[in-house]
Amino acid sequence: MHISRKMSELIAKKMHSGKAIIIIGARQVGKTTLLKDSLQGNDKVLWMNGDNLETRTLMANITVERYRSMLEDNKIVVVDDAQRIENIGLKCKLLTDNFPDVQLIVTGSSSFDLANKINEPLTGRKWEYKLFPLSYSELAAHYGAMQEWQKLPIRLVYGSYPDVVCNPGNEREILNNITDSYLYKDVLIWERIKSPDKVLRLLQALAYQVGSEVSTSELSRLVELDRTTVEKYINLLEQSQVIFRIGAFSRNLRSEIKSGRKIYFYDNGIRNALIGNLSHLDARADVGALWENYMFSELLKKNSYGLTYARPYFWRTTQQQEIDYIEECDGRMKAYEFKWNPAKKAKVSKTFLSAYPDVEVQTINRENYMDFLSDKTE
Repeated sequence: MHISRKMSELIAKKMHSGKAIIIIGARQVGKTTLLKDSLQGNDKVLWMNGDNLETRTLMANITVERYRSMLEDNKIVVVDDAQRIENIGLKCKLLTDNFPDVQLIVTGSSSFDLANKINEPLTGRKWEYKLFPLSYSELAAHYGAMQEWQKLPIRLVYGSYPDVVCNPGNEREILNNITDSYLYKDVLIWERIKSPDKVLRLLQALAYQVGSEVSTSELSRLVELDRTTVEKYINLLEQSQVIFRIGAFSRNLRSEIKSGRKIYFYDNGIRNALIGNLSHLDARADVGALWENYMFSELLKKNSYGLTYARPYFWRTTQQQEIDYIEECDGRMKAYEFKWNPAKKAKVSKTFLSAYPDVEVQTINRENYMDFLSDKTE
C-alpha cells in the first residue's frame, strides 16, 4: 500500500539547492520508504546505509578522493540511518563543500544523537525536517475524508504508524515491536541507561498524565529517581520523538501559570501500548485524553509540514481556568478547546476573553475536526 507523504513536496522543492537535506524521525515512521518513493525513476543515486558495517567501514576515513571514486556519475547521495556513522556531520560537510552539484540527503532515527553530530558542522549548509507517523491529511488524501473520519476511533487507539495503518488486524503485535525497537534501541542503548525499567515506569506515568500538567517532583517520587535524572530522561525521550512538551502561555495576568508544562505523545498507539491498554473506545475511560493527544500531535504535524513556525501553548490560571490549546504565529493568536463529544459545550473562561478580547475561542470536536486539520485551513 502506497500512501503519499507531505514531506515529498518539501524534498522536491529543496533538491539541488546547494544544501544537504536532513530528515529526522523515530524508527518506523517511513523515512526510507519516503526517499525511495521521492527518488523513484532516478538512476543516479548512491545509497548508503549506516546500519551496514560495510558502509561504516567505507566512511571511517573518508577523503575527497574517496568520495570522488564512490560518486562516479551519481548526482544524489543518500545516507540512511546516518547516526550510526562516527563524525557524520564532518563527513557530510566534506561532501557538500567539495561536490556542490551533488545533492546529499541524510536520515536519522535518533534525533538527539544525529543533531549533536550534524548541526554544528552543517550550519548554513542544510535543510532539516522532521518526519512523523502518518498525518490526518495524508490519510484523508489516501482513503478519502469520509472513510478516514470513520476510522477515527481506530486512530485514537492504534495511532498512525505506517506499518500499523497498512496491516489492520495486526496492530497490537506491530505496536509492541515498534515500542521495543525505538525505545530500547534508540533511547536506552544509545545512552547506556542503567535503569531501563525506571525509564519505562516514567513513560507509563507520563502516559497516564496526558493532558495534565506534569510535575517533575511527583514523577521523581513515582519512579524513584531524583528530579535531575527525571528531567534528563524527559529531554532524552523528547529528543528521540517519543514525547513532546507544551509550555504555558502568559502575557497579561498575574494569575496566569507561567512555567507549567504538559507532555503529549507523538502517537496515540505508542502511548496506549506503553500502558498495555489497546481496548476499543467504548471500553475506555480516557477518551478525552486520547482525543486531546491526537489533536495536539496532528497539529504538530500540520504546522511542521506547512512550515508555519507556529508556537503551541496551553493556558491556565491559579484559579484552574484553562484553555486547551493556543497557537501564536506572526503576532496572531488562535485558541481552541478540544471536546470529543459534540453535544458537550466548552465553557470558555471569561478571564481569558477579558484579557485577550481579540482572540476567538473555537471548540473542536469529532464532527468538525476534519475541516480544522485540512490543508485548506488557514
